[in-house]
This record gives sequence, structure tokens and C-alpha cells, in this order.
Amino acid sequence: MRTLIAGCGYVGLELGRQLMQQGHKVWGLCRTDNTAAILSAAGLLPLAADITRPETLAAIAPEFDWVVFCASATGGGLKEYRDIYVDGLRNLLAWLAAAPPQRFVYTGSTGVYGQTDGSAVDETSPTEPAEETAQILLEAERVLLTSARERHFPAVVLRLAGIYGPGRGHWLRQYLKGDARLEGRGDRVLNMVHRDDVAGAVIAALQSGRPGEIYNVVDNEPVSQLVLFQWLSATTGRPLPAVAVQAEPASRKRGTTSKQVSNGKLRRELHYEFKHPTFREGFLSELQGSLP
Repeated sequence: MRTLIAGCGYVGLELGRQLMQQGHKVWGLCRTDNTAAILSAAGLLPLAADITRPETLAAIAPEFDWVVFCASATGGGLKEYRDIYVDGLRNLLAWLAAAPPQRFVYTGSTGVYGQTDGSAVDETSPTEPAEETAQILLEAERVLLTSARERHFPAVVLRLAGIYGPGRGHWLRQYLKGDARLEGRGDRVLNMVHRDDVAGAVIAALQSGRPGEIYNVVDNEPVSQLVLFQWLSATTGRPLPAVAVQAEPASRKRGTTSKQVSNGKLRRELHYEFKHPTFREGFLSELQGSLP
């Protein structure tokens, strides 16, 4: 398949690698010469364009079988979130209108679920996030799902949990640096997924995701902070983190939530089997290169 990736960062590059490994031809949108060089070195075909500037897209023929939106606003504020996730998405959809792909996959976030009580959450659960950035992500979903419903655009929405993997992972990195702290009794529930499984789930959605549907991309085991740190302590021989003097303030990006996000629909409908079913398998692979 001729596949275009809009957003060739931490996830996009791995996605491109897995797609090429399966025999697909992969292009990546890039805004700078440096990014173009990175894509070329990885074997992807760079296309100079910026989704926030529709005139740059107009110079490219939209001749792709699959398109993946996995752009990010890392480090950005509300304006950058809106520029990329809402306006950039609309620009991409307008560009593709003349020649829609067979499948379009959008990667959002489980941050759109605002639950704080540790309750079970699936794709039918309420989405009422408190944080403005999460509200923007929800707005982007609605733009895409409206296009799927009203114009039969073949869009699939993936809601990604907290991503970790090579060189990345908030809780593991904080623990190894000695900066981690337990919030109260440590009963806040965390949801995670390994980068390689994000890429694998995107491919599964490209192959068999139902247009207009939402799938949670999260591993098989939501875990409390306390259980996570207890496992890390037993595995590394290091002490448990101290209890925070006060609860960690809510992130300005996604907010502090506590919920048990289910991946049942992803596994049931797309038959995706996780390479790292829980944080244990994923963290062990990361720890091999981190411990003295």
C-alpha cells in the first residue's frame, strides 16, 4: 500500500519502519530539511509540507491508499494544539477530499476521558475532560467523525494511552532518576502502551478498522502507582519512592486522571495481539539498557 504519515516523530518513524518491513511504500510529511534527512535515513520518502499551511499541501498529489495522522504538539500550548489537531486536521481532510484514501487513521489520546475515580472506561464512556488541551483533542475527533458520518470518509480514531519505549516513559524515567513520588496512597490508576504496540495497532486499524469507529490503544493492565512502583522496586532492588508532600498538580496538557481504560474493542474487532501485554514486559526490555 502507498502510505502517507503526517507526523513522523517518536511513533511515526516506528510506524514507518513496521510498514516498510511488511512491504508497504511509505511517505512522510516534513517541515524542515533536518526532518527530511531523518526520514530518508530511515528509508521513508520525505514530502515537504506543513499541515498548518494548506498551500504547501496543494503542491502534492493526494495519491495514497492509507493516510495516518500522528502529528503532535509536544511542548506546545493551546494555540499549537488547535493549529495542529483541529485546523491542521481540517486542512488535511480538505486536501484529501478530491482523492480519499482507503483508510485514514487518527491518533488521539485517552486523555479525552476525564474520569478521576478509578472507574472502568471503554469507548462508550463519557468524554468530559477538564483540561483545555484534551477538549481540543475531543474537538478534533468530532471533526473527523462528522466527516466519516456525513461524507463517508474512511476515518478511524485511535485513543492512545501514555506512551513509553526506547528513551521515553515518564514513570520509569522518574523512578530511575530518583525523582518519582507516590501521590497519597498510590491508588491513582495509570494506563500505558509501548511505542511498538502503538505502531502495531495503527497498522491493524489501517487493515481492518471500521470507518467511523473509535478504538482505545492501551495495554492489558491498568495499574496503580503503588503496584507499579512496588514492581520496579522488587525488580531493580531500589527503594519505593517517598510519598509526595502534596498531590502532584494537574498537567497543563492532559490533566491528572485515574481510570481503567479497556482495550477490549481493539483486541476483539481488530484481533491485535500486544508485543508488550503489560508494563512488566515493556519495562523489562527498557531496564536491560538502564541498570548498571
